[in-house]
Amino acid sequence: MNAVSPALATDLNDAERERIRAKAALFAPPPAVLEDGRRELVGLSREELAQALADIGEKPFRAKQLWHWIYHQGATDFGRMSTIAKPLQEKLAERFVIGRPSTSLEQTSTDETRKFLFRFRDGQEAETVYIPDRREDRGAVCISSQVGCTLSCTFCHTGTQKLVRNLGAAEIVGQFMAARDSYNEWPSPKGDTPRLLSTIVLMGMGEPLYNYDNVAKAMRIIMDGEGIGLSRRRITLSTSGVVPMMDRCGDELGINLAISLHAVTDELRDQIVPLNRKYPITELMAACRRYPAASNARRITFEYIMLRGINDSEADARELVRLIRGLPAKVNLIPFNPWPGSDYKPSTKEQLAKFAQIVMDAGYAAPIRMPRGRDILAACGQLKTESERARASAR
Repeated sequence: MNAVSPALATDLNDAERERIRAKAALFAPPPAVLEDGRRELVGLSREELAQALADIGEKPFRAKQLWHWIYHQGATDFGRMSTIAKPLQEKLAERFVIGRPSTSLEQTSTDETRKFLFRFRDGQEAETVYIPDRREDRGAVCISSQVGCTLSCTFCHTGTQKLVRNLGAAEIVGQFMAARDSYNEWPSPKGDTPRLLSTIVLMGMGEPLYNYDNVAKAMRIIMDGEGIGLSRRRITLSTSGVVPMMDRCGDELGINLAISLHAVTDELRDQIVPLNRKYPITELMAACRRYPAASNARRITFEYIMLRGINDSEADARELVRLIRGLPAKVNLIPFNPWPGSDYKPSTKEQLAKFAQIVMDAGYAAPIRMPRGRDILAACGQLKTESERARASAR
């Protein structure tokens, strides 16, 4: 077969991106407007916020004030905004709202991992997990991008919940803001001062690159230096390999990339990560090599769930090394976290150690990720809400 020219490859990717965007529109979130007609301000870009205020006769500098109060101070009440006169506070309260997803359930594990079940205005729910780092006074917030998931990876509990809809930018940002509320971490720190909620991993429910527009908008808000101000170096997006959107994510956001690989042959990956049938390993690895944010200081993470007798042999480890050779990369080895109804078993400790050693001998870091929050089903691959699983009406 002749190689596809770069120009043709670009055209094919552009066409595929349009198909992905069109499909995303079928699962679009509801408008961020309350029943009483007030508009949600969380999730608006700076330009949209300025326009919303211009529509009610207010000058552009008001948008900068509101941005500071919403994203730096964490205010949800216009009455708290001391730099805004009371008549304008009342005017804003009549027309707008600064909301959060409501917390249906909050659980804290024996290892201090905390899981939130957040409910959105239409009654749909998604889970968010805070994973503390015991070595340092900080941790990661694992954020969801969809209600349910469309990928159906066979080892993943979330994949057994069908996709209901995408989350909007307000709902994605709102998860991080609500987690900050829980830990009383407002206002935002100046500079790069570490906080408990110091990083974001887009590794919760859903495939982020199938909801790219909303995810990108949310991350731009979170990275804005006059608000939450989280560095792009502290944000990692995990994808199962939506190849056409990986290029766009790298060019536009430049955040860290994690690849849910989990198998080193197309034959096996087709079975356990069905997306591989559309974007096989060769295409996925080529996209990784193109990813502009990858460097020795910001390595691509390859996530590899260890399934006993399935993908954990020494031959698999050697093939993994071959696949990533030449890439600035590290490998996260993830012991399988059992969930009700699953047929897989975790690899033995001995086999985990053998696999890790082969990867490390090749010069790559291969930490074995310690399961966190298993007792509250908050570990990797265990997230699944009990919300209504009806598909969106547009479907």
